[in-house]
Amino acid sequence: MGAVVFLNQAWFLKQYDKMCSMYYIHKGDKAFKKLKLQRAIDNYNTALKLYPEHYSAWFNLGNIYVVYEDYYSAVDAYEQAFKYNPKMMIARMNYGIVSAEKLGDFDGAIDQYNEIIKTKRHLISIPFIYSNRKSYKQNKGIAYYNMGVAYRQKSLYSGDDWRLQRQYLEKAIEAYKNAVKILKKDYDARYNLALAYHLIGDYNNAGLTYCKAIQIEPMNYEAHYNLAILLRHLKYYRESLDELEKATMLITDSQGNSARQRYVFDVMNDVTRTILYDEENDPLIDKIVDEKLPHSTMTYVNGKLVSSEALDKAILKNFRTCGAREIFLDED
Repeated sequence: MGAVVFLNQAWFLKQYDKMCSMYYIHKGDKAFKKLKLQRAIDNYNTALKLYPEHYSAWFNLGNIYVVYEDYYSAVDAYEQAFKYNPKMMIARMNYGIVSAEKLGDFDGAIDQYNEIIKTKRHLISIPFIYSNRKSYKQNKGIAYYNMGVAYRQKSLYSGDDWRLQRQYLEKAIEAYKNAVKILKKDYDARYNLALAYHLIGDYNNAGLTYCKAIQIEPMNYEAHYNLAILLRHLKYYRESLDELEKATMLITDSQGNSARQRYVFDVMNDVTRTILYDEENDPLIDKIVDEKLPHSTMTYVNGKLVSSEALDKAILKNFRTCGAREIFLDED
């Protein structure tokens, strides 16, 4: 009888601590929303001493430590979060990102991404009300993408060991390929897959994948620029110049005068000097203002005259068109 009373007493004490913990977690959440971060930390720590199993509090604590750039405390907090809730994918994801990007623990990050990928979750779908199918698949896609990034980072730290670099790049490519199967319209996944192909020397797949990235996000200069560098390496100088012109225009539009912009200009000048012109090339886009109608602007895009109303559409179509794609298709 005494043992039963003792056990009941222990149970009631635990419930009391849990209730007190909820009060401090509430205060911590309130402080977190108001960005009073130190007060939030104090309240969460008090709560977790009383009730360590509250994984959401651990997760929030990890996020706050990231703000303070206390990355070791952050990963410890995330680890506690998925210790008490192994299916808390966002805690594993954040652990992986912080471990790889801030602490250089690529293997630890990859382990967590693998856990996300292999974790089975029940798919719930209530028509017109709720479905977790999309978020579950997206989590897997993001995990594959982040795994590719981690493997590519590992390749950078392999020194002069090309065999090891290639091994990690091949794993990065495999991860990116799995990512793009799920994240079909994601520019970063396509661009990084193309970059990994480029680094490993698979120029045909690199070119085709850069073109795919350009189709997805035509106004991002990076894929245009890297494709231009690839084309220059393959001695397709005119096609390289076309992509460099696009990259230069996009950098000018988004970043103004920068060291990066000047570098692209230097590369473009080098390519231009390589090409033997039969006639003077016109700029990619020229604006002509009708003097009789000063408010009427006409625009040449690839030699075609378009009205100002259609300018944005014409520019977008021009930037999305990957003229060099046929080169890489011919290699298949």
